[in-house]
Amino acid sequence: MKQVSEGTLLWEPSNERKKNSKINHYIHWLKQHKGLDFQNYHSLWKWSVNEIEAFWSSIWEYFEIKAKDTYQTVLTSHQMPGAKWFPEATLNYTEHIFNKRAFSEQPAIIHTSEIRTTTEVTWQKLYQDTVAMQHTLKNLGINKGDRVVAYVPNIYESVVAFLATASLGAIWSSASPDFGTQSVIDRFQQIEPKVFFTVDGYRYGGKDFDRTEVASTIEASLPTLEATIAIPYLDKEATFQQLPSVTLWKEAIPSQHQDQRLSFEYVSFNDPLWVLFSSGTTGKPKPIVQSQGGILLEHLKALTFHVDLGEDDRFFWFTTTGWMMWNFLISGLLTGSTIILYDGNPGYPTKEKLWKLAEETKMTVLGTSASYITACMKDTFQPKELFNLRYLKNISSTGSPLPPEGFQWCYENVKKDIWIASASGGTDVCTAFILGCPILPVYAGELQCRGLGAKIESFNEQGQPEIENVGELVLTEPFPSMPIYFWNDTNGSRLHDSYFDVFPGIWCHGDYLKITERNTCIIYGRSDATINRGGIRIGTSEIYRAVDHVQEVADSLIVDIPKIDGDSFVPLFVVMKEGYELTTEIEESIKKHIRTHCSPRHVPTGIHQVSDLPKTLNGKKLEIPVKKLLMGKPAEQVVNKGALSNADSLESFVAFAQQLKA
Repeated sequence: MKQVSEGTLLWEPSNERKKNSKINHYIHWLKQHKGLDFQNYHSLWKWSVNEIEAFWSSIWEYFEIKAKDTYQTVLTSHQMPGAKWFPEATLNYTEHIFNKRAFSEQPAIIHTSEIRTTTEVTWQKLYQDTVAMQHTLKNLGINKGDRVVAYVPNIYESVVAFLATASLGAIWSSASPDFGTQSVIDRFQQIEPKVFFTVDGYRYGGKDFDRTEVASTIEASLPTLEATIAIPYLDKEATFQQLPSVTLWKEAIPSQHQDQRLSFEYVSFNDPLWVLFSSGTTGKPKPIVQSQGGILLEHLKALTFHVDLGEDDRFFWFTTTGWMMWNFLISGLLTGSTIILYDGNPGYPTKEKLWKLAEETKMTVLGTSASYITACMKDTFQPKELFNLRYLKNISSTGSPLPPEGFQWCYENVKKDIWIASASGGTDVCTAFILGCPILPVYAGELQCRGLGAKIESFNEQGQPEIENVGELVLTEPFPSMPIYFWNDTNGSRLHDSYFDVFPGIWCHGDYLKITERNTCIIYGRSDATINRGGIRIGTSEIYRAVDHVQEVADSLIVDIPKIDGDSFVPLFVVMKEGYELTTEIEESIKKHIRTHCSPRHVPTGIHQVSDLPKTLNGKKLEIPVKKLLMGKPAEQVVNKGALSNADSLESFVAFAQQLKA
């Protein structure tokens, strides 16, 4: 494979592809209806971020947003935090899913897993099942503002449960069943749910994982629960005897519901749609609340213009219900696309799995992680020689930066005429700030553009924007899918400290970003301490809680070091209790607890004993300085030893960094 470097031009869209793109249609619509003439993407982007009220009101009009009460005000102020969008408007997210499609016999969802065969579900079937589930939730007393939580895989039933919840103006939150028990409890307890969806277990990599006892423990830990709805998934005959009062899925979706209609609870634009959770880096995961209207507008914009989705598309993303990409995938239904769900190991029985799925489902957009692409690259197989991928038009990648070699591998081994879109965003906004565009060229290792309506800049330490230099990714204007608040953060201090304490009034996202002179972007990883394995993020505090179960370990510190191939090196450093040394048995015990309490994906790549961990005077571990140190930065540049309670502890980390260089 001929080597490419960062910035090598790899692909340009044909004139026909540009002409037929959804964003080109929008540009012509703006000219016809608004008298605005944009000659290229960047001029459109500049208008969208400098005239944000005009831009977002055009999105409302272009997508014909249905509202019971329309808006008079687009944006109350430009102050962050505190700005409110379309405050007078009332609407419902689920209504826009089924708008004009409720009785269509075209496929809405294709779902498959390691347990189930591939099945197509029509829009009409999805609508009917959502009606039935809405009826069940109403009978259980679910009203606007109530919380519904789900411990479920990425399966068809999860989509039905979510859409029914949102139709009632209730608030959704989900966690994947591969999460550890305490991780789920830490999330769900905070929002005091009324109804709990669960499965009996799941299959991953050919192995079955029973979760009935875990579900029982979670249920018992949620005192506000009034009902549990159980989905027999691992075992079709599961009875859930461990749960004291349970409704089985077949009872919640009775067969005689075909003639009923969905009703929609119209809520304020800024009322909650769902609660997503941060990775829990500095404590319990933050409950991030996003609005019905903000998500609706942003996902319509991002999926239509930046993923180029329409009714003829079949949209897939490899994800679990514990990652914001699941929410993003479900919103593909807003565009009329068929969405494709897969539950299982993408590398089982071989890494060919997703490419085989692409052929089987006639997939047009394949969304995955950079680590999956680099893993395929290392296996040196050629999907184009094994599978018919003639329908595939786009490969989207997120979770971590896709290296230039990953881009090149796709063009040489998947398809010459394919649009590669690397994207970067986050749970915080449930979208991508920086993403693809079907009318722009693709350069190796670079993200094509900043998203419409997102005024992204790269700030230096003085808070000044720069081009061609790496800085902090910041957002300098309000954005509709920003959190409306954190749950139980009554004075907004937790929200403020999470995003606005670095540059006052400016959203600081926590990514290292370089904006090039041609307005492409390069992400150099997180500037915080989140652990990111295979696109699944988890906070260090969750790792520490798992390690704390190992009695011989006194303290621990973990960091995620990105590698040039898109993978990462994740060392765990442990301080042993007096009288103990790190043995093979203790290492295996640590790994077992991390698998159980977090997930198998977050087992460290190495465990290393140290005498002490560097801490500040108030006892905080120096995760980010250690990360920078192991990435090759000199110690004097990453930490002020005078601010440490134990400056000598850095010596072992300096020595470790030198070993990595060798």
